[in-house]
Amino acid sequence: MEMNFLSDLGIPEEVYRYVLLPLLIFSARIADVSINTIRIIYVLGGRKATATIMGFFESFIWLMAIRQIFQHLDNWVCYVAYPAGFAIGILVGMIIEERIAYGKVIVRIITRKDIVPLTTFLTNKDFRYTSLNAHGRDGAENVVFTVLERERLDELLEFLQQSLPTAFYTIEKVNRASDDYALATAGRSGILSWLRSIRRD
Repeated sequence: MEMNFLSDLGIPEEVYRYVLLPLLIFSARIADVSINTIRIIYVLGGRKATATIMGFFESFIWLMAIRQIFQHLDNWVCYVAYPAGFAIGILVGMIIEERIAYGKVIVRIITRKDIVPLTTFLTNKDFRYTSLNAHGRDGAENVVFTVLERERLDELLEFLQQSLPTAFYTIEKVNRASDDYALATAGRSGILSWLRSIRRD
């Protein structure tokens, strides 16, 4: 059946085996690994329906790719295309994840300078924040915590570079947050909570 199809298209068998087939496997691996990367993000974010649908297509594409591998065990080019697609798929998935900027982040800002301009900026942008008076190695310091949508992070970073260029800050993903941005526990307990919610549903 496959050979008849290739003959009808005028594609030589050698071109198919050593060029087209490896390219198909390579592309399929990029697709399923990229989907897997995004799916994990949605799982941790509690998007059950989206993650489930993506999981279906991820498994389907992987099944098609591995099927072709087993049908052409004597084709060494396919063995190169499969892991190469996996590696590039990770990179593509990370790039897509950065582009969609899904979720929230918590930013911790530490500075010895006056934080009134910073808190005014956060208030004007409707970013929730908490400020603390702290003491470090070099004396009194100000600590500001804020949680915001990841897609708006560049606004804050641009302000810090212009107004508080010497401030020390860290950025961390928030797996879940309530409507008032109260942080939920991240990591393994978040996944367990997600699994329990499936049983309840």
